[in-house]
Amino acid sequence: MTKPLRTALTAVAVAGSLLALSPSAGAAAPTAPPAGKVTVDVATVNGSGCRPGTAAVAVSPDNSAFTVTYSDYLAQAGPGIPVTEGRKNCLLSLIVNVPQGFTYAVSKVDYRGYGSLADGALGTQKASYYFQGMSQTASRSHQFHGALQDNWQVTDTTGIQALVFAPCGEKRNFNINTELRAEIGTSDSSETSYMAVDSTDGSINTVYHFQWKECPVRR
Repeated sequence: MTKPLRTALTAVAVAGSLLALSPSAGAAAPTAPPAGKVTVDVATVNGSGCRPGTAAVAVSPDNSAFTVTYSDYLAQAGPGIPVTEGRKNCLLSLIVNVPQGFTYAVSKVDYRGYGSLADGALGTQKASYYFQGMSQTASRSHQFHGALQDNWQVTDTTGIQALVFAPCGEKRNFNINTELRAEIGTSDSSETSYMAVDSTDGSINTVYHFQWKECPVRR
């Protein structure tokens, strides 16, 4: 199937958030990103939506966020398409290296992609995040309803009081578990529908925004 070229993110089909990002009264002021080098390496990658070599990670120059770009992450449903193609998933385990004396949480995530849903078809984007050895966060899910033929964007945000930081002085992988679905729903069964977060030119990616905190000085 030929997908349309996706080079600009113009229309926002759906936007959602779980908690307001603004700190509540008495909450600590956000810490500026560290000046030292921050790197993110892929430890393991598993899932039908991110075969090895199809997911790339990069840190922004100001250390405020990192991006994940997929090149083959698409769920589709329609005539002649196996049922297994209707659900794709990706589990990334990342090694985040930060300057000494700092730790981080992920406060906001921007997901972008392209949807081609026939009238009555359904699309779903779902994600959860957790540190190795710690409890998995609740899943966050967004649903799209056809007809849709456009770029889409959703945002998950977490209030500062609910942020989960990596333990200071410990190396724990940051795990990202995402899922993409395309369902025929009540649409014409002769039509094909799909949801994608993949990009052939790097213009469509997922942005994970850091929240930084200084670790207590050990005496």
